[in-house]
Amino acid sequence: MRPVGRKITVTVNGEQYVREVEPRLLLADFLRHGLQLFGTHVGCEHGVCGACTILFDGVAQRSCLIFAIQADGAEILTVESLAQSGKLNLLQKAFHEHHGLQCGFCTPGMLMTALELLRENPSPSDQEVRAGISGVLCRCTGYKQIVDSINAAALAIAGAEAAE
Repeated sequence: MRPVGRKITVTVNGEQYVREVEPRLLLADFLRHGLQLFGTHVGCEHGVCGACTILFDGVAQRSCLIFAIQADGAEILTVESLAQSGKLNLLQKAFHEHHGLQCGFCTPGMLMTALELLRENPSPSDQEVRAGISGVLCRCTGYKQIVDSINAAALAIAGAEAAE
């Protein structure tokens, strides 16, 4: 017997989708397999590692802890939303220039977490950055380059806003 699906409408990266989903389908799996958005990485599937972090109605959330049906009516941003017209945004550029990634597995979750952090606190201290990203585990960098990248992005964003 096939499980009964439920119809949801969700906006992902500015595009609206209407899909039928099984009630037990995780949002991470919906994004990756249903919408082919593979930037959302699945690590622990217990909400511990943060690799699957997305912005759910503007708030950083772990997509492995949310059922797709809970996203009905929500606006979701994934890491794919950051680059526009093939150009990296300022946060991505800073990660590239300051070596904020190594293996890259945590990077999507780190970028989305940093995006929320910088929206809430446009000029964070090193300690505030460390606290802000503490929910995303990185096994490669030791976090120094990540903190440096986020601080550089904060300066670049402030400079870009001042220039407008």
